[in-house]
Amino acid sequence: MDLISCCWRLCCRRTRDPVFPSGVSFPLDCPVYNDTFIKVSVYGVSDEQQSSNFLGTSRFSVADLLHSKDQQLSLSLRTADDSVTVGTVLVSRMKMGEIEDGEVDHITADMHQKCTLVYESSHGINDKENGPIMNTVFQNAVCKVYRFQTVDSKWMLVREQMAECTLSFSIPKQLIGLCIQEDTCRIQELKDLGELSPHWHNLRKDVISRYEQIIKEYQDTLVELEKLTGPSFKPSCSKGQKYLEFIPINLHTQRMRVTCPRKTDSCYDVVTVGAPAAHSQGFKNGGLQKLLSKYESEKKSYSTAYQCIYYPPEQTTKAREILSVVSQLQPHITALADQLLQSPRDALRDTLKSLEDKTEQFVHALKDELVKSALLALHAARPGYVSKSQTSAPSSPPEPNEEPNVVCNNVNSSQTPLKESKASPVRSDSIPHHKEYDEEEWDRVWASVAKSLNSVIAMVEKLQEQDNNNQESTPCQTLADVITSHSPDRPMDVVDWRDQLGVLVQSLKECVLDVAERARHSVIFVLLQEAACSTAQGLQLQQRRDTVFSQALTALACGFVMRLYAGLEDKGFLRQLHAVGLVAQFESLLSTYSEEIGMLEDMEVGISDLTRVTFRITEALSEDSASLTPIISGRRDRYTVEVPLPHDAFQTLPDELRQGKLLHVIPVLFNVGINEQQTIAERFGDISLQERINQKNFEILEGYYKSLSNTLPSECLPSFQTQTDIKELLETLGQNVVTKKRKNVEILWLAGTICRRMNGIRFTSCKSAKDRTSMSVTLEQCCLLRDEHQLNKDYFVRALDCMRSGRLAQGELAQWDDPEAGSIAINKPASRHFYPIALLLVSSHLLVVWLILSLVFLLAKYQ
Repeated sequence: MDLISCCWRLCCRRTRDPVFPSGVSFPLDCPVYNDTFIKVSVYGVSDEQQSSNFLGTSRFSVADLLHSKDQQLSLSLRTADDSVTVGTVLVSRMKMGEIEDGEVDHITADMHQKCTLVYESSHGINDKENGPIMNTVFQNAVCKVYRFQTVDSKWMLVREQMAECTLSFSIPKQLIGLCIQEDTCRIQELKDLGELSPHWHNLRKDVISRYEQIIKEYQDTLVELEKLTGPSFKPSCSKGQKYLEFIPINLHTQRMRVTCPRKTDSCYDVVTVGAPAAHSQGFKNGGLQKLLSKYESEKKSYSTAYQCIYYPPEQTTKAREILSVVSQLQPHITALADQLLQSPRDALRDTLKSLEDKTEQFVHALKDELVKSALLALHAARPGYVSKSQTSAPSSPPEPNEEPNVVCNNVNSSQTPLKESKASPVRSDSIPHHKEYDEEEWDRVWASVAKSLNSVIAMVEKLQEQDNNNQESTPCQTLADVITSHSPDRPMDVVDWRDQLGVLVQSLKECVLDVAERARHSVIFVLLQEAACSTAQGLQLQQRRDTVFSQALTALACGFVMRLYAGLEDKGFLRQLHAVGLVAQFESLLSTYSEEIGMLEDMEVGISDLTRVTFRITEALSEDSASLTPIISGRRDRYTVEVPLPHDAFQTLPDELRQGKLLHVIPVLFNVGINEQQTIAERFGDISLQERINQKNFEILEGYYKSLSNTLPSECLPSFQTQTDIKELLETLGQNVVTKKRKNVEILWLAGTICRRMNGIRFTSCKSAKDRTSMSVTLEQCCLLRDEHQLNKDYFVRALDCMRSGRLAQGELAQWDDPEAGSIAINKPASRHFYPIALLLVSSHLLVVWLILSLVFLLAKYQ
């Protein structure tokens, strides 16, 4: 058997800790070395079988290697049963920064040299950075360690680690559960609308039936996911399976740690994941971006057919926001009102201030013409309603698809009546003009809220005046009108003032509850009409959007947790985190050709929806895995991911983070197709989608940098060897975004560099996060070694070859090494189809046949 390759499996066995902590050194006579043994197993590969075969094993202690005079050991390889000696193996000792075996200064860069792989493990390395916190979320690590030479003939040690993320399944399962809970609540809200006319009652039944169908499918998916065991990621071969559609494809974390004599240890992280897209639903009709645009245009016609009011997307989005705000603020106001009654007199002012602020937010959220317009439409949808136009002379029919346009009153004033509506929404004959509805009731509701709040404020002010100067004060007119039983001539005792304040507080709570219920019913009626105008296509789009968002959110949560763990000791990073948030840069390598256009359209919407996500850092109850797992809460319009930290780590955080401040992540997406399909798209197709995405997200990235530079000093950002200013990098990126250039991978490189310079989170994606993704990550890592750690230029290709070995199957390298892609193409294989052109030119008939066959081949290949 010819020995082609060997694998060294280093298994450290000690009486206590399994490995040495990172950066800790021991004297040569330290007894810990005597208890540390390394087992060496050697495998061989035969030319005929191309399979590994066990050759032999040996064992030695670290102390023997350290005390050896010639800094090497010659070991005997023995069979597994330790009965026969089958050969020898030489183990050498080397220090960082030294040249091994007196190598000459010049190092050949032959691609076929042996790789400088000095360590490989399928279990990772449990050093400081992979402590209990990391092991909760990142598991099954695969680690490789290389050594490369720097420009000054020193040695750097590069450790590359890939790990699975347990969030690949836990986040989607939580998200599915929240969707089921939200749709169940939506069904109950629709039922709480009360009695409706037959037309609207039938539409409500249809909508409830659709929600029940979604709930049933999501419940079945959740049951199937609970049955799964095994790896913590979804392989690309399973991307078409329906019950796995919420799971991201090949979600892994990539960490490169560099140790070199001239610089402190540095870590570079990137999350690799397949493009967030609904692969199981296919891309025959395009992706989300195209389908949503088509759906909105068709929904106008459906609104007329179903006799519904058409609300544009921004109005329905606002309705969901109002519903969310009302659901949050109304209980908060009630709790503050109860707290006011329990507070001592000297602390009433602070509690009252919080009550005023929350009530002001409540009023501001509902101070929208959409709420009033929907209330009027809901009133007209009640059974037995007859419009004045039906009892009088018929008027001209309204314009179709007319949008609501109602002027709302100033709810902060209890004296200003609601203004008369200027226009009415699109309606059937059963929906009247807005001016035919008696608006006095809505006026009285808002007036009672303002009056009750003013009464509470006036009484608290009176109590404060009595405590400050013990003098009589004239009560305000509003207080005198409400508190008729109280005489201002004598101070109030404790029981008296609490009883009187309790009456006012109870009145305020009842008024706020009444307003909240009316507003909630109005926006639910808006959402009912949106759902009623939807066809089966609307149901499929909602499921598709949930699927894509689940994949994108899981990847974002994985990247956020990884970045947070890595920056717990970085004060500048933590300050940036709560001051302006983090940028999450998604690098996409999808082509704008065939089905990958649909994937890119899905991905664009999914990444954009991540703006609805916020993070919060909490203190874990314990240090077990269940307590350290991130938890999601919220609804489709707003989700919050809570990231627990152990007590010791949590106490080191700034006050803003420990107080639970919501943290924002700004997602940006840059796409440059790099495969041969992109070549066809650029020469014969349309790449406007890619250009629009890059231009739009460049503006977002530029806006984030302006906010960052105006808020934080530059000292909070990490330092790099390259001295190029971020502003200059942004200018160059902006120029590249508008430049017409084929496969301009400079866009990706600049965006990734800017992201790292701003403490951002890096993501790299292609169709399945395999070939193109691995090519991009390894090229980026080698460029970082060259630019930041002075990697010898003769070692660049060698390092690239080492990192890519084992990642790709034979022949996959040529796809990335495209001259148009800006990569390094060395020994690029010739085309697989060579035609003797000279022979074909002899006969024009043969030339025509050759052209036809070539065209058929291309169509078959790229179809």
